[in-house]
Amino acid sequence: MTQAVPVRTIGSAESRLITAVCGAHMMSHYYMLLLAPLFAFVRADFKVSYTDLALALTVFNVVSGLLQTPIGFLVDRVGARAVLIAGLALSSLAYAIAGIADSYWVFIAMYGVGGLGNTVFHPSDYSLLSHHAPKERLAQVFAFHSFAGIVGAAIAPATLLTMQSYFGWRGAYVGAAILGFVVLSALIAQPEPKGKPPRPAQAATKSPAGASGNWRVLVTAPILLNLGYFILTSIMGSGLNTYLVVALGALHGTSVDIANMTLTSLLAMNAVGVLAGGVLAGRTTHHALVAASGLAVGGVVTALVGLFNFPTLGLILLMGVSGFCVGATYPSRDMLVRAVTPLGAYGLVFGFVSVGYNIGASVAPIVYGALMDNGMPRAVFLLSAAVSIACISTVTFGFSNRKTV
Repeated sequence: MTQAVPVRTIGSAESRLITAVCGAHMMSHYYMLLLAPLFAFVRADFKVSYTDLALALTVFNVVSGLLQTPIGFLVDRVGARAVLIAGLALSSLAYAIAGIADSYWVFIAMYGVGGLGNTVFHPSDYSLLSHHAPKERLAQVFAFHSFAGIVGAAIAPATLLTMQSYFGWRGAYVGAAILGFVVLSALIAQPEPKGKPPRPAQAATKSPAGASGNWRVLVTAPILLNLGYFILTSIMGSGLNTYLVVALGALHGTSVDIANMTLTSLLAMNAVGVLAGGVLAGRTTHHALVAASGLAVGGVVTALVGLFNFPTLGLILLMGVSGFCVGATYPSRDMLVRAVTPLGAYGLVFGFVSVGYNIGASVAPIVYGALMDNGMPRAVFLLSAAVSIACISTVTFGFSNRKTV
């Protein structure tokens, strides 16, 4: 089950670059949560409907989903660091303009620009991490990368509402952009260590079939299965995180305070699970088994919450277990993706499978919202459980006998 490997320490130059990359990932998730806590203030200022303002998020996800794979190819051709710097700069500038310009349509357009900036993070990040982290530390580095994204989402509501209370929602947007530029400065200050990775052109020629072969790898079974994993976990996570509080209230009569504590437990333990999963993934080569086990336990526990009315402590603990188990699968998932990716195609492949996030985030609100509108709160939990169990097939079919290193 475990693999004994000599542990090589991460050099100072690599460590600084990895930290800067994780900081950029934190900002990507921070920006994705930018509108949610400020929704009411922005809507009142522009005097538009909820649907009108939600168009910003639709534009963001459509642009990001359509362009992320081509941007991944660009990462492999011109270099991940340059593309990451450009994307973070573009995102930060877009949200600054969105806060400054007194125009609803400029606001929507800037979310389109922000969606373009968002396309760089996963392909660039995973390419840089794959090239600069020691192989025996890669799972832990992937875990820290995912954890940084969760931290970005977690700190967004409180910091944004604080800035809003002092400077209005526009000031909050500008403040978020300033934070992005600070992280951008740190990223620019960290050049890639010399000698790693091979130049983009070299990497493409060293892959089994060159650049054209890299494109064809996207339609192979392992990559499509990983895309399915991203889609299903995005549906499960987006739906459950968004509707957990109202579903608990409608199904079990759970108070808003207790339901929010339950949601906090789910999200906090999801972050802890990512870190624990990184340690576990660094000690085993059976990543498909780790991912399948976490999904199975998480799905069963979520179903139990939907089927039975647990006391407060039990409810909070169970949803925490569910979040922990699902979070623990993420580093193993990343290792599985890397294992089937040709040299020189990390940006393309990670960009492609990460489109699943956008697909899931677009589908989940509609499906789960329809369940609540039709008086089916129990189905919120049972659907999440079913999706989690179904997701097991994406990491076991074709991977059950694969050991990744």
